[in-house]
Amino acid sequence: MPSERILLTLGIIGGTGKEGQGLGYRWARSGYPVIIGSRSEDKALSAAAALNARLGEGVVRGMDNAAAVEACDIAVITVPYAAHHDTLHVLRPQLAGKVLIDVTNPAVPPKLSEVNLPAAGSAAVEAQQILGDAVEVVSAFQNISHELLLEDQGVTCDVLVSGDSKAAKEQVLQLVEALGLSGWDAGPLKNAVVAESLTSVLIGINRRYKLKGAGIRIVGERAEPKET
Repeated sequence: MPSERILLTLGIIGGTGKEGQGLGYRWARSGYPVIIGSRSEDKALSAAAALNARLGEGVVRGMDNAAAVEACDIAVITVPYAAHHDTLHVLRPQLAGKVLIDVTNPAVPPKLSEVNLPAAGSAAVEAQQILGDAVEVVSAFQNISHELLLEDQGVTCDVLVSGDSKAAKEQVLQLVEALGLSGWDAGPLKNAVVAESLTSVLIGINRRYKLKGAGIRIVGERAEPKET
């Protein structure tokens, strides 16, 4: 008989924010153990309790960021770009040996609909430079609205997944599928600039056309991906 699939524990750094809560809710609903992280343990516990009340069971835990990363198998960073650099430096010891999913959009308020490119080219590449080779950084989930994630209906949006480790990307693509979404291997980590920049474009489209959560779809007949 096939062995039972083990669901990895997901630790969401800055998970008290809207995007972190949206991702946490969806993954917990799919059966994944989720830890909400925050600089404030009290805020993390409060956010976890709110998600558990909605889920109807106590499957989400709350911890401070460092403890959340220590306890998880895969970390997810959803902090604002202004906190991205310092947060990664602080958590570098705890992140060693793990996969980090970077959801960061490097746009700078109040001009969130204008593309801002970090000196490294993208926030994800910047994260890899900060953390070094001990961490596998994968870029994903920038183009999905938290409003849609927190709804109980399906989301018609695709996810671009960029990273330099094939194995790490495969893990993230499984997490995309767990959300009921279609994921696409978008190539090496340096390609993360595309998904990150698209976030600002989509924010602008939402504002101009009064949409709830503009996203992207990849069209065409899908086949097995070629090695790149």
